Amino acid sequence: LPGSILNNTTASSQLAFGITFLLQTVVGIWGNFSLLYHYLFLYHTQYRLRVTDLICKHLTIANILVILSKGVPQTITTLRLKYFASDFACKLILYFEKVGRSMSIGTTCLLSVFQTIIISPKNSCWKNLKVKAPKYIALSISFCWIQCMLVHLIFPLYALYVSEKWHSTNMTNIRDSGYCAATDLENISGSIYTALVVFPEVSCSVLIFWASGSMILTLYRHSQRVQYIHKARVSSRPPAESRATQSILLLASTFMCFHTLSCIFNITLALFHNPSWWLVYTTGLINVCFPFISPFLLMSRDSIISSLCFLYMKNSVSPDLIRKM
Repeated sequence: LPGSILNNTTASSQLAFGITFLLQTVVGIWGNFSLLYHYLFLYHTQYRLRVTDLICKHLTIANILVILSKGVPQTITTLRLKYFASDFACKLILYFEKVGRSMSIGTTCLLSVFQTIIISPKNSCWKNLKVKAPKYIALSISFCWIQCMLVHLIFPLYALYVSEKWHSTNMTNIRDSGYCAATDLENISGSIYTALVVFPEVSCSVLIFWASGSMILTLYRHSQRVQYIHKARVSSRPPAESRATQSILLLASTFMCFHTLSCIFNITLALFHNPSWWLVYTTGLINVCFPFISPFLLMSRDSIISSLCFLYMKNSVSPDLIRKM
């Protein structure tokens, strides 16, 4: 009887995880595709996207990659709909997950640093970059995509290269992600992995932290300088530039919180050869949290929800009106 109660409790807990994964995946996919549709609509109506919109569009694509490669397989597994046994499917899923994760870090870093430069005072050391920075954003995003795809392609190719030698040794470095078992390539080539993946991620995290602090300091100084003007105004609504900065600051802060939690849980997961199911599922949930939440933070910035509602109405709205939202 105690064993059956324990099994029922475990099954109920796994079902709860499965439902949570399902809701997180469905809502996250809907939010990111809605946001991507908004940016594509603006592009096809021949309106030039703002630089921040361009960065956010690629952040949205990265979020979609993470949700499709992490949330969907995890949902299918926890609800026991299918078991992923193919080694090729495993490598492909993990590849897209890592590319999406790296691009999410890179684009969030780029967005934070760019906004920091834009709102910097005219007498700051960034004054010359204010004009030049927008010209290099598209090139920087392209470089990020190429770098992420090539770097994470090295490890599957490395695994194929040493496959015969690897299978002849004791395979103790196998991590179960919940839906497939994959070789821990980081342990095979630790120095290469650190140089190509860990160092860029840590560097981007430091830049995001610095940019967030700089934005907070700039906003504080600006509010102090114009405090007497705000008191004279009837409306207490902050300027558009301040609202945009605050939303990007919120996005960067949210990213840093979930990224830190994700790193802690992933490191903990890597320390165990046979981790418990709740640790595997909790780590999976945290890994998808930022891609799930970020589109709604961006929607609140640009009132995208209202724009999308108007787009689905019979009477189409003027692109001028949509662009101002």
